[in-house]
Amino acid sequence: MLEDLQSAREQWGGVNDTIDRWLRERQLLLVDYCSLSDEPDGDQAAAKLQRTCQLLVDYISAGHFEIYDKLIKEGKDFANDKALAEAKGLFADIDNTTEHILDFNDKYQETDDLSSLAQDLSQLGETLATRFEAEDRMIEVLHNAHKDRLH
Repeated sequence: MLEDLQSAREQWGGVNDTIDRWLRERQLLLVDYCSLSDEPDGDQAAAKLQRTCQLLVDYISAGHFEIYDKLIKEGKDFANDKALAEAKGLFADIDNTTEHILDFNDKYQETDDLSSLAQDLSQLGETLATRFEAEDRMIEVLHNAHKDRLH
């Protein structure tokens, strides 16, 4: 996932400050996510898990309440009906991941029981990979397709 992030930043970095900031937030989230498996049980693991949960919620909130709207607006501004149609399907894929991410957050906000954390992290990793792939495609079809016309 980190390699895919680097590829996305190279492809879309510098094109839009909002997307750049969001991709940096994704990187912070991934670093925290990856480091969770290295943390021993106890207070440090619980604190790191709480921070990761907060980063997860912040990241998906930025997507839903800022990024996706801007991307859709850009597609509409350029009357790119084909991209908007594809984005609708991609948004459905993204929306399906949101519930799983919020369930993970809710579970670990309410419990100190970390016995199923490894399994839950594995499932979360798959969910994040699906989400990031759909988000990257949305950026590609709704933003990158027009980047030369934005300057």
